[in-house]
Amino acid sequence: MRNRCDLALLVMLAMPGFAAYGDENHTAPTKQAAGKASSQHAADLGRPASISAATRTVEVAMDDGMRFKPERIEARRGETIRFVVRNQGQVKHEFVLGTLAELKKHAALMAKFPQMEHDDPNAVSVEPGKTAEFAWTFVKSGSFDFACLVPGHFEAGMKGKIIVHR
Repeated sequence: MRNRCDLALLVMLAMPGFAAYGDENHTAPTKQAAGKASSQHAADLGRPASISAATRTVEVAMDDGMRFKPERIEARRGETIRFVVRNQGQVKHEFVLGTLAELKKHAALMAKFPQMEHDDPNAVSVEPGKTAEFAWTFVKSGSFDFACLVPGHFEAGMKGKIIVHR
């Protein structure tokens, strides 16, 4: 019986879908792997913060029209923002901070493994009619992004910009 299990494992690892996890950011199709990759990508723009450290609250609405409201958020370098994210739709949505390149890469990965969920400080998954929140300190100036990485949502245009001023 052990030889059959070993053979099955080898066959699965040889499949193209499993090979996609060969890089340092995605080692397995798990919630933990998704969170690790997303957190690493978000480090380019800042770090997690406690809600009590926030100097401002930004409310973000998501809906099934595959849009965020607002689609553009402005911040100051060093500012800590409390994001209150409301899902006004009928399906689950996400709000994930990162760079556009990394969000695209992660969206492609989520399409291959839709069972992955984010469990990290720069992202929230929000069920229909629910609200989630987190706080983030922006440490670099520049243009950054946020998106919903539920399969198909990013491709449908569910993304936005964060402009961090000096």
